[in-house]
Amino acid sequence: MSELSDLYQEVILEHNKNPRNFREIADADKTADGNNPLCGDALRVYVSMEDDKVKDVAFKGSGCAISKASASMMTQAVKGKTKEEADVLFKEFREMVMGEMDADEQENSLGKLKIFAGVREFPARVKCASLSWHTVHAALNDEESASTE
Repeated sequence: MSELSDLYQEVILEHNKNPRNFREIADADKTADGNNPLCGDALRVYVSMEDDKVKDVAFKGSGCAISKASASMMTQAVKGKTKEEADVLFKEFREMVMGEMDADEQENSLGKLKIFAGVREFPARVKCASLSWHTVHAALNDEESASTE
């Protein structure tokens, strides 16, 4: 296996075992529920805003390792960002996992999230990786739910 594949597996396993921001936010300003009927992943995203910035973001739910790891890293990535910056991350992440953008060749703000680039090789897993992103996008846009259908 390549070093990148090894790193990908390590990161996924670590974030699945110890997900960051895996909790409810009792006084969240925005919430949305996400569902991936294909895999059975289901989660709720909680967002607290301060002015136009994501003051806090968290998630609760169940899903496969890729879904949980992606949600964990999503919360780390969008915390402290403006709604506009979070929307850019959502767009770039979606394009990367869909194979519409080469994150190594094209300018982007993905940073550590590039670890998910390999997901595009497994179409069924793209929905697992992108569920939390669709859900936080829905929450930030005052929508109650998101689905990968």
